[in-house]
Amino acid sequence: MEFLSANMAPIMFAGLVLFLLAGYSVAFSLAACGLAFGFIGIELGLLPSSLMQALPLRIFGILQNDTLLAVPFFTFMGLILERSGMAEDLLDTIGQLFGPIRGGLAFAVILVGAMLAATTGVVAASVISMGLISLPIMLRYGYDRRVASGVIAASGTLAQIIPPSLVLIIMADQLGRSVGDMYKGAFIPGFLLTGLYVLYVVGIAFLRPAAVPALPPEARTIREDDGRSGLRSLGVLALVSLASALAFAHTRPDSMPTDELIVLSMSVGVGTAFVLAVLNRVVRARLLSQMAERVTFVLIPPLALIFLVLGTIFLGIATPTEGGAMGAVGALAMAVVRRRLSLPLLRQAMDTTMKLSCFVMFILIGSTVFSLTFQGVEGPHWVEKLLTGLPGGQTGFLIAVNVLIFVLAFFLDYFELAFIVVPLLAPVADKLGIDLVWLGVLLALNMQTSFMHPPFGFALFYLRSVAPAEDYVDRPTGRRIGRVTTGQIYRGAIPFVIIQIIMVALVIAFPNLVSGGLDKKAALDTSGVVIEAQPPAEDRDQSTENLDELFGAPPASAPGQQE
Repeated sequence: MEFLSANMAPIMFAGLVLFLLAGYSVAFSLAACGLAFGFIGIELGLLPSSLMQALPLRIFGILQNDTLLAVPFFTFMGLILERSGMAEDLLDTIGQLFGPIRGGLAFAVILVGAMLAATTGVVAASVISMGLISLPIMLRYGYDRRVASGVIAASGTLAQIIPPSLVLIIMADQLGRSVGDMYKGAFIPGFLLTGLYVLYVVGIAFLRPAAVPALPPEARTIREDDGRSGLRSLGVLALVSLASALAFAHTRPDSMPTDELIVLSMSVGVGTAFVLAVLNRVVRARLLSQMAERVTFVLIPPLALIFLVLGTIFLGIATPTEGGAMGAVGALAMAVVRRRLSLPLLRQAMDTTMKLSCFVMFILIGSTVFSLTFQGVEGPHWVEKLLTGLPGGQTGFLIAVNVLIFVLAFFLDYFELAFIVVPLLAPVADKLGIDLVWLGVLLALNMQTSFMHPPFGFALFYLRSVAPAEDYVDRPTGRRIGRVTTGQIYRGAIPFVIIQIIMVALVIAFPNLVSGGLDKKAALDTSGVVIEAQPPAEDRDQSTENLDELFGAPPASAPGQQE
């Protein structure tokens, strides 16, 4: 009994690991482990019999959590956008834009992946869409299969860290922090990671140009009547938009948070380009090329949706739940405008949204059952002693935690990691003085590797499901194209896993990458605060009379002098 009471927490954690290794579903493994050890502890007298009476209240607390409403909203928005043809138009247009340079298609995939991440927030939708659309084109024009596979899978996983990411919503809920703060903290790291992907492709283009060839002239279909590309007109339009955005940014006060400044300035620049393109088409001025008009009209709808969702959240106009609802309505409007909305599409999107939402809720309920018993056996104290005893203080804790997350990501996906591991780490990090928003963004970046780990990365499975498993004949060219092997997909993912690890190290080395995007809270100076307690009126009159009797009447105050 003494051994059980002293080691119940590690035994319970080991039991959970055995449940998971046996192949049971995570939600039911968590709940079964919590209930089993809870009843064992009650029977052995280690836990009070009233412990399980708190379980219904905790479950109803989950069901009443308004923050979790954002999960079905953002999921539904992403599924509607994926099926509305937005990804296809973006990849085609941006691929034509960057086609003349080496690695142009890879650049297009990365940029479209970032835009889909900022609108859909669903990794599976991004990877499958880009795999279906861009992989055949990249294979057609001679891209190395490892580079093409790695770029598509890694770009799809940007939906994990770029708001409105579903994992950031779950992370905020588990850490007890605002979803809006989590989005603001992830804003700069998400787009910096996108820049690192672009730099990797640039390096491939210089070191191995044959692996990322440019589009041949016959594949560049967007041209002027005289054969010119029209890029000069697009460049002028981009400079005018940039100038208007910078001019607007200079008029803002220095106290404006960085994320709000970026969102508003981008909105002004994009709006300027859109107005100029509309005026050019209405008055038929022909000042803009076909490329400039095509890029403007294709990019504006998703950028407008990004502002509708993220802009309103960052500016404090809407909560994340309200932003998700507006995003879902905006996605439906885009599908209607594109004439892609139909009853089967709507039914399929709603069915998938229901499945994913139920998946999240059942894991959360299971983790609540587990955590109730785990807290009863003083599991948090065991974890705290285990982690605070590490050498190096905060640095040692961060290194150990990130190594643990990286290893567990080989076997568990980000939902499971967020529900099982994060609640155990948060109290220890808080006691060590680590900002939990910063920790949440750091762990989300690390969990992103769970999608790219060979051999269990989900992004690799998604890509494998749409990549050609056998040789096939390319219809436009009539040439025979070789298949994409699983080994090529795995080898292509490894460089991007390394880039993600580098990004984790950068966030640890430069914390302002996360905290710089958060609102600066003004410190309250309490040195001049004076608290005065006055007695009731009759007591105050009586006390004044007693003082007058003892010390005489008080002297008259000088003009302007406070009594």
